[in-house]
Parts: sequence; C-alpha cells; structure tokens
Amino acid sequence: MNLVIGLSLVILFAVGVPIAMSILMASIIGIEFFSRLPLLMVPQQMFVGIDHFPLMAIPFFILAGNLMAAGGISSRLVDLAKSIVGGVQGGLAMSCVLTCMMFAAVSGSSVATTFAIGAILIPAMVRHGYPRPLAASIQASSAELGVLIPPSIPLILYGVSTDTSIGQLFIAGIGPGVLIGGALLLFLYVFCKLRGYGLQDREDRSVFTVAFKRAWAAILMPVVVIGGIYGGIFTPTEASAVAVFYALAVGGLLYRELRLQDLWVILRQSVISTAAVMLIIAAAALFSFLISRSGLPAEIADWVNRVFESPWAFLLAVNGLLLVVGMFIETSAAILVLAPILTPIAIQFGIQPVHFGLIMVVNLALGMITPPLGVNLFAACAVAKISIDQMLPWLVRFVLVVLVCLMAITYMPWISMGLVDLLY
Repeated sequence: MNLVIGLSLVILFAVGVPIAMSILMASIIGIEFFSRLPLLMVPQQMFVGIDHFPLMAIPFFILAGNLMAAGGISSRLVDLAKSIVGGVQGGLAMSCVLTCMMFAAVSGSSVATTFAIGAILIPAMVRHGYPRPLAASIQASSAELGVLIPPSIPLILYGVSTDTSIGQLFIAGIGPGVLIGGALLLFLYVFCKLRGYGLQDREDRSVFTVAFKRAWAAILMPVVVIGGIYGGIFTPTEASAVAVFYALAVGGLLYRELRLQDLWVILRQSVISTAAVMLIIAAAALFSFLISRSGLPAEIADWVNRVFESPWAFLLAVNGLLLVVGMFIETSAAILVLAPILTPIAIQFGIQPVHFGLIMVVNLALGMITPPLGVNLFAACAVAKISIDQMLPWLVRFVLVVLVCLMAITYMPWISMGLVDLLY
C-alpha cells in the first residue's frame, strides 16, 4: 500500500493537482483498493487531524497579519528600518532585511511579508539604481524570515504534529532568525560596497526619533504577544487572538488607516488562506495515519539506524532530503507528512525535538526561494513584474548565504537551544 500511495502522490503532483487534493486522493486510493479499512476513515481521520486546540492560532495569526498589512504598519516599519541602517551604502537593501525581520514578528507568514513589504521596497530599490531582479531577490530571501521568527505557522504545525511545546519552538526560532537576518545584512553591506549599489540610499531617510514615534505601536505588538507567552500570561493560541484585537486597535483607532469597509476584504483573504492551510492539515493527517498504520516509520527508523552510525551523518542526510522536498512540496504539507516520521528517529540519535524542528523549518523555508515551487519567488515576481528566470542568477548568492546558516544551525545546537535552555 505504501508504494501505491507514494506513486499516486508523485503522479498527482506531476500532473499539477493541488497539494491538498493530491495527498487526499492518494490516501483514498490506498484505503479503497489496498486495505480493508472503510472509507468512513477518510472524514474521521481528517477531523481528528484538525481537532487540536493549538491549530486555532493559525487563522488568528493569518488575520492579524492581514490586519497589520492593511493598517499602515508596513510603511511605518520600512521608515524605521531605513532610519536605522539607511545611512550606509546599501542601506535600502539592508532596510528590506530588517523590515522583514520586524514584520515577521507580526505576520508569521513569508508570503504576506513579501507582498506587504515588497510593494514598498522593491520600487524604492529600483528608483535608487538596484537592478529589478536583484531587488526582487533581496525581498524574496528576506521574507523567508517570516517562518522562523515567532509567531510562525510552520513551527505551530511542527509542534502539533510531533507533540512538541510550541512555546519552546517559538523561542528557539529567535536565534536562527537573527542569525540568518544578520548574515543577509552583512552580505548585502559587502556586496553593495563591491558592486557600487546604493550610493544614494541616504536620500528620503527619516530621523530615527521621528520614525520610532510613528512605529512604536507596531513594534510593541510582538513584545505584547511573545512577552505574554513567555511570561505565562496566555498560551500561544490565546496570544493569536490578542494579536488580532491589537491589530484592530492600532490600525483602526491609532493609525486610522484601517477602514470599516476594508474588513470584508481582509476577512475574506484570511478565510481563504486559513481554509487552504487547514485542508492540507486534514489531508496530511489522513496520510500520516495510513503510513503509521502500515509500520513504515518503524521500518525507516531501523534502516536509518543501520545506515547512519552518527547523528552528524543522519543530520546531513536529512538536510539533503529536506532541501529536495522543499523544492517540490509546500512547507506545511512537508512538515505534516515528514515530521511524525523523522522526529522519533532524530530523538533516537539524541537530537532534541525542538532543535530538529528548527532544522526542518529552515530547510523547508529554503524551498520558498528555490524553483520550481518557491512561493516567495512567485510573490516577489508578481510585485516586481518580472519572470523567475531573471531572478535566478541573483538569487543563487542569497541561497548560499542561507545554506551556510543552515549548516551552523544544524551542527551548533546552542543557536536554537540557547534561549530555550536559559528560560526553561
């Protein structure tokens, strides 16, 4: 049955069937023709997959991100970032990275970050002399931080699928997020110096005190949400609801850019995004149930233990596997299908599940900026109005920077676990 399900999944992916429907149809084929299970198991296991209270955080964080994007937060964060790093050559490109780091702590979504920040900064970088494909590549790579810096939807999915503390995953994501953000900032500074880009980046730069005064409420949101979680005031799920009310208050009452007539469009976008994610979760739950019932995870674990003798070799193989998977499968689906299989094996090698979760998410986040299915690439191309093939020569540099950071995160656990060990 496993072979048939796997082949069905590959064929459905190849012919362009949406990911959620591919997983669901492959599972139904396995149940109907290669098992004695009734089809009643399909809705039952799908419901079991989404019947987890922590998953309530996903629609709320999606809604909060959309509210913040429509409520004037993006432009204020851009001005603040420019006031911090805009005074050096390449400062506008560096502002893109810094803004994405701040916005990631609001939206939890890399695609939302690409559209919200890219609509402002890609045209600005082009006006300042950056090649349009370079500007789009900077934006796509920077937006990847949206799935690392908490709140992070992929980290929530990993926590639910492996029964790992979401609070610990959130705090573990800070170190890798800062590392990758810092590496991109350093690379852009050196790259712009060598290539001569960004000589006029000091223009249109706001004074820091003025920019901070305009953006303080936006910056306070992640402090309230993350601080509330780690302070024990509310759970990550409750924090997502707090984020929605905070976004409504800031965008509608303080900045007055969120109008009543905008809410219908925002709610509609949020419902569509949530439905897509939840359908993938439900289908992946059914798929995981069938795979687990067949005994495949135990067989894989035995095979891995025979082939790989050290955690170092196992992690290298996992990185290679996830990099390839991330190129072809959407991040949420890949986590929900692979995490329940790979995490128990990692634990057998003495790897902490929180650390392994960050390795998985960083790997799969790279898939967001690599073809053929890199969602950030498509989003950045849509904003910059260019084709993907124009971006690729520029994008290789940023992929290599993130790969170096990935190796550091993999083999230096303290990057992820340092704050976790300190607080827990």
